[in-house]
Amino acid sequence: MNTDAIATEHAARLSAADSLLPLSEPLDNTGEDTVLEVRKDDSGAIGLATRSEIAADFSDSLWRALIEHRLTLRLAGPQPGEVLGDLLALWNSHLAEVAAPGDWDTAAVVVRPSRDPAGSAELLRHGFAPVRVLAVRPADRLAAPGPAAEPGVRIRPAGQDDIDTAVRLHTELLRYDADFGGVSPRETAAELLAADVGKELTRTNPTLWIAELYGGPLGLLQIQLPPESDWARRYVRAERVGYLSTLHVAEAARSSGVGSALAAHAHQLFDEAGTDVVLLHHALANPRSTPFWCAQGYRPLWTYWQRRPAVPAASL
Repeated sequence: MNTDAIATEHAARLSAADSLLPLSEPLDNTGEDTVLEVRKDDSGAIGLATRSEIAADFSDSLWRALIEHRLTLRLAGPQPGEVLGDLLALWNSHLAEVAAPGDWDTAAVVVRPSRDPAGSAELLRHGFAPVRVLAVRPADRLAAPGPAAEPGVRIRPAGQDDIDTAVRLHTELLRYDADFGGVSPRETAAELLAADVGKELTRTNPTLWIAELYGGPLGLLQIQLPPESDWARRYVRAERVGYLSTLHVAEAARSSGVGSALAAHAHQLFDEAGTDVVLLHHALANPRSTPFWCAQGYRPLWTYWQRRPAVPAASL
């Protein structure tokens, strides 16, 4: 099975598994990346091993390891799991040469289509865990216009006086999600979050919203609309894509309807902008996020399998 045949079969299988997955394109090798290949009988696997690094003084460092190694896959044949296992073994050998053992600020990540579970058992055997998902919600064009009102809940655009509140709510979310392995609280988190919030508040059209429950600011919503959210189009087969960056409700307001009101408000904004789908990331093991987003009409599109550190510390 040659490279073109693997890519063609991989694309056909994903299209059959999920109509919202984007069309699979050839692996984009910059020349600095490493291509790994496995062939066994009528099955084959190709992986592109890449490395990215970010400085700790960038806000994106709060949501990932500073050094991230990724393996982008193409699988084909009747034994996709078996060839993926062999490919992971090759990748492990490569990582052992380029990553420091036991360094918590390194991560190995494999992003798999959620409805194509081939190789999941092999990922588990190699120490990976499904840490988060990129979830999708198609636009509901038949829904009643406007969200239903929740008693005592008021949603308004954030203002300059809300910086401390927004940073507090962002920090609460960051600390809570840290238990599930997908984020990285850092000593400078408050400063980084405050800088980001300040930038959001300079926009002409609001993208940051505060939910008040009987006058108390207890909920936060942040969104991206096209064209700013066009970066997300590569993950889904849709033209106009919205991205829901953050939705968090303080502990004191849980089960009060604030979260549902914020989600309904976001969906109204996305509908007014004419988006075809909305995407968001959430921690898969979070016992609050997963059922909440399912109830709001989202379902997994991509699953992020992660091993952190990328190379485990040597056993004594």
